[in-house]
Amino acid sequence: MDVKIVDFPPTTVAYQRYTGPFGPAIADFWDKVFNPWREQHGLGKRVTYGIGLDDPHSTPPEQCRYDACVEVAAGYLAPAPASVTTLPGGRYAVARFRGQPQEIVKAWQEFYSKVLPAMGLESRQAACFERYDAEYVEEEGGVFECDLFAPVK
Repeated sequence: MDVKIVDFPPTTVAYQRYTGPFGPAIADFWDKVFNPWREQHGLGKRVTYGIGLDDPHSTPPEQCRYDACVEVAAGYLAPAPASVTTLPGGRYAVARFRGQPQEIVKAWQEFYSKVLPAMGLESRQAACFERYDAEYVEEEGGVFECDLFAPVK
């Protein structure tokens, strides 16, 4: 896993929250709820983020929270049912992921349990997230790419 260290600037996003089991339901949330809302409000070709707010290994599946986000200008007023927040800036370890949706959990686990410790990096208190390019496309067979951002000291 190729990892680089970046200083990520605070970034304003509009988001909608999904609550429930992680997995295929999150893809459905993007396809049926968040992406149609983005298109309806002229936010289609922008950088997006996925933020898992809970550890599915220690949180009951029905209580897991995930935010689907899109970059917006500071001061943006999000039409309901979306809200606006700022992703915290700071130092992040970043790795590119390419694969099937079911493989991303394993990539996150390897990133945190093996790669960061091998690099001598410690996590800091902030949410990790996935960053999707503005030109994001899912290939035939479900293969996709995104950047994994892990906050580090």
